[in-house]
Amino acid sequence: MAWTALSPAAAEIWPHLAANVIPVALMNTVALLLGVGLLCCLTGVGTAWLVTQYEFPGRAAFEWLLVLPLAIPTYITAYIYVEFLGFQGPLQAAFRALTGYRSLRDYWFPDPRNLAGAIFVMGIVLYPYVYLSVRALFGLQSATIVESARTLGASRWPLFWRIGLPMARPALAAGLTLALLETLNDIGASEYLGVRSLTISIYTTWLNRNSLEGAAQIACVMLVMVIMLIAVEARLRGQRRFAISVRQPRAVGRRPLKGRKALSAGLACALPVLLGAALPIGFLASEVLTRGLLFKIDAALLGNLGNAMLLSGIAAALVVALGLGIVAARRHGRESWLPALTRIASLGYALPGTVLALGLLVPLAGFDNALANTMRAWFGVNPGLVLIGSGAALVIAYVVRFLAIAISGIESGLSRVSPRLDDAARALGANANEVVRRVHWPLARPAIAAAALLVFVDCLKELPATLLLRPLNLDTLATIVYGHASRGVFEDGALAALLIVLAGLYPAIILARAGGTRA
Repeated sequence: MAWTALSPAAAEIWPHLAANVIPVALMNTVALLLGVGLLCCLTGVGTAWLVTQYEFPGRAAFEWLLVLPLAIPTYITAYIYVEFLGFQGPLQAAFRALTGYRSLRDYWFPDPRNLAGAIFVMGIVLYPYVYLSVRALFGLQSATIVESARTLGASRWPLFWRIGLPMARPALAAGLTLALLETLNDIGASEYLGVRSLTISIYTTWLNRNSLEGAAQIACVMLVMVIMLIAVEARLRGQRRFAISVRQPRAVGRRPLKGRKALSAGLACALPVLLGAALPIGFLASEVLTRGLLFKIDAALLGNLGNAMLLSGIAAALVVALGLGIVAARRHGRESWLPALTRIASLGYALPGTVLALGLLVPLAGFDNALANTMRAWFGVNPGLVLIGSGAALVIAYVVRFLAIAISGIESGLSRVSPRLDDAARALGANANEVVRRVHWPLARPAIAAAALLVFVDCLKELPATLLLRPLNLDTLATIVYGHASRGVFEDGALAALLIVLAGLYPAIILARAGGTRA
């Protein structure tokens, strides 16, 4: 990608980009990141503190319901809110029926197709990254620390600001970074809501203006922003470190809430669930049922569903196999470069899909061309574009982008397997491959299966890399939804959107259950 950005042809493009494209896109992207970050922090930290520190009606249900917005891609949520809040949508129709107004000249109604709308949509979908991270830390607070603070006269708010939040800061930084990286990766929501971000600029420069060099230059600017985000996150985590005793700490008792305080806490937790999960899922289900889309399932939709599941399944299998090999090698190996290899393998998740697609396009196209030239010279046949023309390039992009998820999940599962079992197996004559197959795999199988499921769903939802690297004759559920929305008929793709959402619900519930607080 850097080679393409620095090519002689790119030198002529840079002045135009630097003067007309990058400043606006950069300002919009920074504003989007700041807004989404603030909304994710307020929603994620606030709800996590409520469900871990207080007892109120519905708390146990909200503890896992608050994760559900993570199952819905940002682009689908954006399409839904434009339809729901639009002039022909149910909200404005009901408003006109109640007031007697007839047109938008008679009244004002909020329009989500702007920067504020994009911040709201992405924030209400991505806050679970922050919620999951800080909830785990809030739930592990020792009662001894809290009781000591109380004896010094600290009330609940000082406990939050001076103990709870500082202790959760590393987790907050990690969760917030994930949310911001997902914001950078977004293409469907930003484009549909009219926000000209760096990601949209890469896409339009590459495809609409047919300038690969210009897209690579914008992608380099975006990559610098990604590196800055990761550096800030590492600095926030590294400034303070908190250790938890090896003994199970006595948990802090939840404070019971009654009356208006209990109602307020319930409403504060219910609002993100309603706006981020219940409304989008209900709208999609309503569209599917009222339009009779279940009875309009045809061979084309089934083919697109098959494409999506096949590509996602192959990618998930490869990712899990690679992740298991990397984690096992790091566990057994003594080489100093193994930890560095693990970190490098995990960097793909930090790359937005557009940047990753640009970085892969040139080497994959070069391989295809070299293979075609060799086959023509030796055998007189032209195999065509083997990688880019078959969907293999998409699988490669999925593997690079989501390998970090598998490594993290498998490491978590193997951390519960005692190294003494490895030593015992080796003492009985087992080699490294047999230890992985006969010890690690059976004991860590639930964690490996969960990682595979999460990767599968993320591949199913991935839009930027899919749009840029898919062959012309191949569509997935994500591209079908995007295509309908681009033509202004999102409701025709409601069934495909609902299938994507339903596929993501189960992994979201697994995440919520796995990271649950104490009973």
